[in-house]
Amino acid sequence: MLWRTAILAAVMAAPAVLALADELPNPLVNGPTWDALRYDIAGDDPIADGAGLFEVDAPYRAHDAATVPVRITQLDPSRTITKATVIIDENPAPVAGEFTFGTAMAPLDFELRVRVNQYSDLRVIAETPQGLAMTGRFVKASGGCAAPASRDPELALASMGQMKLKTFGGDPGGRREAQVMIRHPNYSGLQRDQVTHLFIPAHFISELEVRQGGDLLFRMEGGISISENPAFRFSYADDGSPTLTVTATDTEGNTFRQELPKDSAS
Repeated sequence: MLWRTAILAAVMAAPAVLALADELPNPLVNGPTWDALRYDIAGDDPIADGAGLFEVDAPYRAHDAATVPVRITQLDPSRTITKATVIIDENPAPVAGEFTFGTAMAPLDFELRVRVNQYSDLRVIAETPQGLAMTGRFVKASGGCAAPASRDPELALASMGQMKLKTFGGDPGGRREAQVMIRHPNYSGLQRDQVTHLFIPAHFISELEVRQGGDLLFRMEGGISISENPAFRFSYADDGSPTLTVTATDTEGNTFRQELPKDSAS
């Protein structure tokens, strides 16, 4: 019957429609929330349109609001991006993280995962010697900051601070791509214990530093919007050092430090 044929066609087309939704353009909306935030974040400093300098890739509709991928890719290598601030306008704490980059990170190609609590502009303000520049995306997601943790609290705390390094091709002494992953619940303070239903106190990585040899690759000052088990994927100019040194400090004063061999990463 015609109605059955129509339903079957709609069901078969659904994956393609969802894939198309992820690829739809989602430019910044720049609503009143940003107008209220702008001065606290950038003061009176002028902010240029960053579209020619870098692009931000984030999904139009996130599959998981607690782990939304955000990729910052530099388009114009003639200018140096020294810092980047990732802002999610509608989150309870809008500044997800402030990142400082060493010279080996240029040109910048950097990815992280964040929580998005409700439909929101997600913007990145890049700092260069020529001033500030901004671009971003509008992301449809909700509940990311209050989403239950993926692991039992006791298990999460037992593995807290464990680190892993993955590499993705590249030659020693040339440009390489890596991903640093850290076990940490990164509790936002808005999640509830699934047994007691009480709020779990905020407990997250507030500072992170990644170095090769003695040189800085990047440093983060993070907040509650960085996802559980933070992961950062990036490209960098390899200086021949055998390891990357990762140091993380959380809001309870715990410090985790590990030397991660580049060549044994997989």
